Parts: sequence; structure tokens; C-alpha cells
Amino acid sequence: MKATYDVLVIGAGPAGSIAAKTAAEKGLDVLLIEKRQEIGDPVRCAEGVNKEYLKKHVEIDKQWICADLKGSCIHSPDGTRIEMAEEISGGEVGYVLERKVFDRALADLATKAGAEVRVKTRATGLIIEDNFVKGARLMHLGKEYEVRAKIVIGADGVESKVGRWAGIDTALKPVDIETCAQYLIAGADIDQEYCEFYVGNDIAPGGYVWIFPKGEGKANVGVGLLGSKTGKFKPRPVDYLNNFVEKKFPNASIVEMVFGGVPVSGSIEKTSTNGLMIIGDAARQSDPITGGGILNAMDAGKMAGEAAYTAISAGDVSLGKLEEVYEKRWRATIGHDIDMSLIVKNCFINLNDEDLDSLAHSLKDVKFERMSLLDLLQALFKANKKLLWDLRVLFKDAAKEVIKNKNNA
Repeated sequence: MKATYDVLVIGAGPAGSIAAKTAAEKGLDVLLIEKRQEIGDPVRCAEGVNKEYLKKHVEIDKQWICADLKGSCIHSPDGTRIEMAEEISGGEVGYVLERKVFDRALADLATKAGAEVRVKTRATGLIIEDNFVKGARLMHLGKEYEVRAKIVIGADGVESKVGRWAGIDTALKPVDIETCAQYLIAGADIDQEYCEFYVGNDIAPGGYVWIFPKGEGKANVGVGLLGSKTGKFKPRPVDYLNNFVEKKFPNASIVEMVFGGVPVSGSIEKTSTNGLMIIGDAARQSDPITGGGILNAMDAGKMAGEAAYTAISAGDVSLGKLEEVYEKRWRATIGHDIDMSLIVKNCFINLNDEDLDSLAHSLKDVKFERMSLLDLLQALFKANKKLLWDLRVLFKDAAKEVIKNKNNA
């Protein structure tokens, strides 16, 4: 490794790789590091992603795709099934990826753009001088390095240390994190065209169970529970998952298992400081409802890569400049969606099974193919009028979107 770079990106997930690729394409000298020996392993998500949003960032390669979905199905506690077309199923429905292949492909794109990539390279601390982040101390194959950079980008996931080292508060309360368990199962009869979500306080209190098909009788089956719903004397997420799999897929084999946490906190107060930006799960940019974060991470990575180029070109990598070119930009786009999702999450986490069934009954005969957010909210309101008050901000937001679309027509 060289001693100096324009940009040092810590973490080679989707956020980090897109940030490195973007900055390198702008002509910056970029180092991308990953603490694990294999990029993309272990997989720690359900691997679903919206097709159209993914195409904004990369040209699709069929080697990444395990399943091409038509839509999603939501099952309420009493078994009521709501089918939704892919177009309105959210950012996690469309393709089911093979993340081990996908993440490596993104890192390869960063390399082709000119970035240097190093695996088995861990950041052990930041170099901070005169209140500016000037680089990081790294450990690679047992040897210590000091690497200086004009800008450091922290993309080191939910357990992020980079933000904390820089004085950014990324702490999560139990209600702000989903603890998750997931199995890759094989030998099961699984609909390969739809992903499925199961809600209910007996199945997954404060969360949901998911089934994402992966082809050839395989699927990711997992559960996410709010940290506030788990504890010393309560069942663990894996206990709920075992119970579901035993009932739903009694003859399936468990091929892999993964455990982890997902931030569902909504926007945090600060994601940049002098000489540093954080992105993706490290910046808590995942969706508060679903926990999905691949697309948000890629969007934030692109914004951070572009911001690094703008700031370095201007000779100003101060907090003020990074707030202008990164912070304000992501908050106006990704951040707005995250804040809206947080409102919905806070409304729904305390609903009992009777409430959930009532909402499902109001939606089961609705044709979702062309439904707008405003239509959906109105349908929900018919089932539970209290939601009108709890979700009033969303009604205003949806109405503004309708007016905007009419004016643009």
C-alpha cells in the first residue's frame, strides 16, 4: 500500500464499492479496504432488491440473480393473504441476488475504475490532526500501516467503528435495531415468483418473517425482531425462526445460517465531519420498516464519491463543505424516504394481531397494480381510523406527490 491517497474507503460492501468506483471514475486516487478475506461473505441480508433502482447503478449480470420475482405476498396473523405487484412492493422486491457474487462484482467494478482494493485489511483507528481526519491506521496480514487520505469514507456496516472514532454518535437503542436470524433452506416447495412476508405477534413480535426464493427449491427464510421485543427472559429470534421453519417446511434442510443486526433508527443527526463521511448501514441509512439497505447504500455511496471529488477539487474537505455536497443531498432524497418509513414503523410496531388482521381484511380485495401511496393510506384508514392521525404526515406527503405529478403531466 502507498502512504497517501485522495480517498480511503473502509468497507467493501455495496456502499463502499460504489463510493470507491464513483470517486475513481472522477480521477481520484482511491484505496478500498475490507477486513474480511472474502468480499461478500458472510451474507447478512435477505438479498432482495428492486430491479429498476438497481439498474440505475450497474448493468445487470445474470450471474448475480437467483430469482426474478413478480411481486410479494403479505400474510396477516389469521392467514389473510395480500398480493402486491413488484412495482409497489418496495425496494427489496424484484431480484433476489447472490450477494457473494454481487458484492465481489461491485468491488471488481471499483477496481476497473482505477481503485486499489485490499482484502484482509482492517482499520484500527483514525489519524486525526487539528480536528481533521487525515487518514487511518490499518492492519494488513499482521503488518501495521499508516495511510493518509484527503477524505476517509466509512462504510463499515452496522457495527461501524469509523463514525465513533470520528466523534459521530451512531449509538442505537434497542427499539432502533432489528436482531435477525436467517437460514438458507433447500429441498422445499417454494413459490419462486413471489417473496413472502408473515406478520403477527406470535410469529415475529415487532417484526416479520420473510421468505425470499433463490431457485431450485432453495430460499432465504429469516426473522427480524425489534431489540425492544427481545430480552433475557424472552424467546430469541432463532427460536421464532425454528418454530416457523418446523411448521412451514418440516422436510427442508438448512444449508447455511447467519445472524446479525440491522439499524432501523431513521436518520441520525450527523454523518460527516472534517475530512470524513459515513455511508450505508454505518450511517443508519437502511429502511426503518423493512431493514433493507442495499439500494440506499448504493445511492449514498455514489453521493459520497461525487462529494469527495467536489470537495477535494475545491481544496475544502471541512465539515461545512461535506454538509453542503453530501449531507444535505442525501437527507433530501434517501433521508426523506427514511423519515417517512420511520413514521410508518412507529405506528405499526404496537398494533396487536386483531389490528393487523383488520388492516389485511381492508386490503385483500384491493387491486394493487396501479395503487398510489394515497390510495393505500385511504384503504388503511377505512380499517383503522386512528391511522389517519398517526400517519397524517404521509397523507400530506402523498397529496403533494399527486399534485406534483399532475403539474408535470
